[in-house]
Amino acid sequence: MRYLILSDMHGNLPALDAVLADAVGVGYDRVLVLGDLVGYGADPSAVIERTLALSPVGLIRGNHDKVAAGIESAMTFNDLARISIEWTAASLSAAEIKVLADLPRGPQRVDADVEIAHGAPFDEDYYIFDAADARRGLDAMGGRICLVGHTHVPAMFSEAEAPVDVGADMRVTVPATGRMLVNVGSVGQPRDGDPRAAYGVLDMERRLLILRRVTYDVSLAQRRILEAGLPGWLAFRLAQGQ
Repeated sequence: MRYLILSDMHGNLPALDAVLADAVGVGYDRVLVLGDLVGYGADPSAVIERTLALSPVGLIRGNHDKVAAGIESAMTFNDLARISIEWTAASLSAAEIKVLADLPRGPQRVDADVEIAHGAPFDEDYYIFDAADARRGLDAMGGRICLVGHTHVPAMFSEAEAPVDVGADMRVTVPATGRMLVNVGSVGQPRDGDPRAAYGVLDMERRLLILRRVTYDVSLAQRRILEAGLPGWLAFRLAQGQ
């Protein structure tokens, strides 16, 4: 089984389309989506449509999805995030809002070994940045491999090894035993200084994790943001990988 792992698309349609085109060449069987379909980007409706068309076997909500759907308040968001999510909610149809509202909370078990969470297996909104955070996550996991998002920064933590420094287009052997927590990065808004869209493929039969970075038309995504009347910083940061 080869799982395509998508997280934090954030309404960035050019990035998502580039990732899906690249993933065809890598090859996958089923799709896992770790939340935050919307927020920041100017194409939330199209990203929701594309995501549902993939028929994911695992699909959970992110914090921006919850706020756009009215499940939670935007009061905890910074000004840019609040402005963009209010614009997003206003631009979506009632049916699209319901799609977001109906997304399940993580963690969600995918198979005997794999589970997915947006933030952490113990808290869907918690950011896992370092080894101490990861230790809590590893202890709370229900499966052997937990795939998370939320930070927009690729990372990998294992019970058996020290934290792995992850980079673009890496192929990592998944340990045969022990728990492993993985963040493949963000499709729509990377924040590790690399503006390329990030995604992953987990090959369970070969015990192989493939981390990919894909160049996409950043200028198109920026133009769409500006045309929508969203804050200019949301466009600028895409080119900086922030």
